[in-house]
Amino acid sequence: MLAAAAALLGACSEKKPLTVSVENPLPIDRTGEMVEIPMSTVAERLNLPDTALVVVYDSEGNPVPSQTTHDELLIFPATVPAGGTATYTIQIGTPQQVETLAEGHCYPRRMDDLAWENDLVGFRAYGPGLQAAGEHGYGYDLFAKRGTSAPVLEAMYASELDEPTWEKIRALRTTDRKAADELQRSITYHVDHGYGMDCYAVGATLGAGTAALMADDAIVYPWCYDACEILDNGPLRFSARLVFKPFEVQGDTGVVETRVITLDAGSHLNRTTVSYANLGHAMPVVTGIVLHDTLSASVTANAADGYIAYIDPTTGADNGKLFIGAAFPAPVQEAKAVRFGNAEKKQRNNAEGHVLAVSQYEPGAEYVYYWGFGWDRADIKDAQAWEGYLKDFAQKVRNPLRVSY
Repeated sequence: MLAAAAALLGACSEKKPLTVSVENPLPIDRTGEMVEIPMSTVAERLNLPDTALVVVYDSEGNPVPSQTTHDELLIFPATVPAGGTATYTIQIGTPQQVETLAEGHCYPRRMDDLAWENDLVGFRAYGPGLQAAGEHGYGYDLFAKRGTSAPVLEAMYASELDEPTWEKIRALRTTDRKAADELQRSITYHVDHGYGMDCYAVGATLGAGTAALMADDAIVYPWCYDACEILDNGPLRFSARLVFKPFEVQGDTGVVETRVITLDAGSHLNRTTVSYANLGHAMPVVTGIVLHDTLSASVTANAADGYIAYIDPTTGADNGKLFIGAAFPAPVQEAKAVRFGNAEKKQRNNAEGHVLAVSQYEPGAEYVYYWGFGWDRADIKDAQAWEGYLKDFAQKVRNPLRVSY
């Protein structure tokens, strides 16, 4: 009788799982899209002890990968059919080890690069070391990936920065230049060794989707970040905060830009939140993509559907094409391609040679947008597929998944 009573007491005190319903309001399937639930809600509903861990399960009882973020969100990828609902449960337990699909690192040896990636794409933002060297790396850079979902940037940087090999290359340049070139090709990330490469050029432009204020129709270029803090480093989400040096714009001094960049597993696009402290008046803000073949560039600037797109020819011979774009959760005032009248008349620090999406920034607000790319050597094969991806993405961020408990 005592044993039975103890069993009954244990059953009554067992905590029920938290049931989560995820509804898709759109007539398109949503696969692998990240759901966010405040850990405070999970803790309250499950009456969690301080040290407790939780596990997420799908409707068939299969464990789903999850991560707790720096801002105390429980995130997990959801798959919800068009116009449908998916059910997940969260309960106390020990999660299985999750494959790292999103991560990033700072590289002081490479002039303070911040480089990050997920299972599909990789990116770079330039830091104070590059600025101190006098180079003008304003915009975001891209690392194309293929053939693997695992992180590759650490290995690519290790190879690129291998000093003993560079000593051999420098020595060979005096005796056998061909051998020196072959050895350099074997280590550089500007060559595809089967898992990706850097075949994108940035320079003194907005690169692959940087945001910037505009003053009198000219871009106020942000140059390189001044300070970086990595907030989340996988396995499903990477995020970092970049802070820039104070600048003056239209009479406002000490204006400080802050960006929070977030990349989730399974997404071609970063979410970026931009704010400007000490800005005293409203100004236009643009998201821009540089046009490397400005006179014949294949560009889409679709303000109504909330995206811009560009097919980049890449640097070097036979490196395929990069499909670059941005999507906007809020309405865009204007989207346009600003081409050079003559390719020889490039002028630094203006908007020429970009496709731009123009919005209005209000002091104290946050400007949120998404930017990224695909590669025709990987899963995005043509411009039609890329524009379809961007158009659907813009619909998704304007019609987020609806989560209830």
